[in-house]
Amino acid sequence: MRAMDITFLGGATTVTGSTHLITTDRARVLVDCGMFQGSPNESIRNRVPFGFDPGTLDAVLLTHAHLDHCGRLPLLVKEGYGKTILATAGTCELASLVLLDSGHLHEEFAKRESRWERRHPDLVEADDRKEAAAYQAAIDLAASGRSEEAAVETRTVAGGTSSAPPDAAGGEHVATTIEPEPPHDWATRDPEAELRQQPPELQVDLDAPLYTVEDAERAIAQFRPIDYDEEREVAPGVWATFLDAGHILGSAIIRLRVQDGGKEHVIVCSGDLGRPGTPIIRDPTYLTSADYVLMESTYGGREHERQDEAIRILAETVRLVAEADGVLLVPSFAIGRTQEVVWELDRLIERGEIPLLPLYLDSPMATKATGIYRKYSDYFDEETAKLLHEGATPLDYPSQSVTNTAKESGQIQYAKRPYMIVASNGMLTGGRVVGHLRHLIDDPGATLLFVGYQGEGTLGSHLQAGAKTVKLDGQVRQVRCKIRSIAGFSAHADENELLDWIGRFAAGKRSGDPGFPRTVFLVHGDPEAQVALEPKVRALGFETHVPRWHERVTLD
Repeated sequence: MRAMDITFLGGATTVTGSTHLITTDRARVLVDCGMFQGSPNESIRNRVPFGFDPGTLDAVLLTHAHLDHCGRLPLLVKEGYGKTILATAGTCELASLVLLDSGHLHEEFAKRESRWERRHPDLVEADDRKEAAAYQAAIDLAASGRSEEAAVETRTVAGGTSSAPPDAAGGEHVATTIEPEPPHDWATRDPEAELRQQPPELQVDLDAPLYTVEDAERAIAQFRPIDYDEEREVAPGVWATFLDAGHILGSAIIRLRVQDGGKEHVIVCSGDLGRPGTPIIRDPTYLTSADYVLMESTYGGREHERQDEAIRILAETVRLVAEADGVLLVPSFAIGRTQEVVWELDRLIERGEIPLLPLYLDSPMATKATGIYRKYSDYFDEETAKLLHEGATPLDYPSQSVTNTAKESGQIQYAKRPYMIVASNGMLTGGRVVGHLRHLIDDPGATLLFVGYQGEGTLGSHLQAGAKTVKLDGQVRQVRCKIRSIAGFSAHADENELLDWIGRFAAGKRSGDPGFPRTVFLVHGDPEAQVALEPKVRALGFETHVPRWHERVTLD
């Protein structure tokens, strides 16, 4: 009889690509199927084969609508998955929006590649070699994760051990120039760090489409909604319950009750955990019992600013931009972060704490997402529900302009200053925000305000870390705009909040007691975050494991 196992096919020592395969003697269930994002070297992982036959899956469960959790669903369907994709109703609608946009972008990338090859025939061969080398590096990395299966099975069955990736800190690099410095003190080659490493450069993806709009539509047709707190059998011997994760609208923690070989196990997949007390949506759900927990670790080693301090910095930045007749550019993800930023700006205007500057919402997806937020007001927290009941418009700013077309977006640069722009995406890896950055990167009158996590290797992370020069469209540009950051707007729980969430599983219990997790798997985090968080989770009494990409772990 086959033992139950989990294969970590994404979100393993990286914050993107979340994909976890749970296999029993009766069923195969996939939790999330996310896209790898960030550097070009990270994105090439999307081309690596899944590591299983999609046609053999019994069910796919989706925690929420962010691209790093749902972005490869069209590819999964394209390669043979034909059954249900289960998510909350809010996630079904938001993910539909995200996937259609993603399919369109992949088609556009293919057209750009074709145009580039026609203009640069002499460079095509070298470019193809570079892409092939990056792809082979990703294949090698996936193979290195699979090669450790036997050792991991032995350790985990025995109860798990600390297993942070070797030399995780050695691959860290904070760039201040164009090219990255080599990592320090490497005793051996670390393919994981090599894959993450890239200079502060934004490059257009010249690969063929990963999938098309038509592929996205086929995946969307397989979405089926499930209510929060409803337990449903999703595959033979596997029951799933979706619980509010408090991350974005419709986000869920997924609790799996799995019957396998005469035993019953409870596996909790945290998805992305939100923060208590953030506006608009409800707080994350706390659980107290499981056999195994997959917990995100995005903000391991870091503590967010207090919410009132974040709001103070936002208000101060708006006032400084107004006084200088400048431009405030806020890179923001279309779903979740944009709605929260607008909500806070509206509250600041209401209290008279900032001047009424024009605000350009330059993200058609964000505008559509806000409409979906309005539709699912039953997901809102008490404060936002009360504002709506009183006739307020907490999801709108009183002096906002919505730009729907690329032409309208391009005209913003000619608007009378001062003004503000909120545009996608949040890490400067693509989207209309990059067009605005081209005009503002070397403008001392502009302020670039980061309001969320910047993934390792992204252009946003390099700028946030103090890069003085960057490459945009292959050209070296001086960074003369002001750079400011607010940590308090993150939609992710910080380290203390993660420890509080996982600590509830240990309350009143000790290792070996029913409901005390046998292993906590740290996923969805960069290596340095996991190195910082893992010993603190272990200090609570838990056995831990940090899985590698494509690693399979057998559960006892």
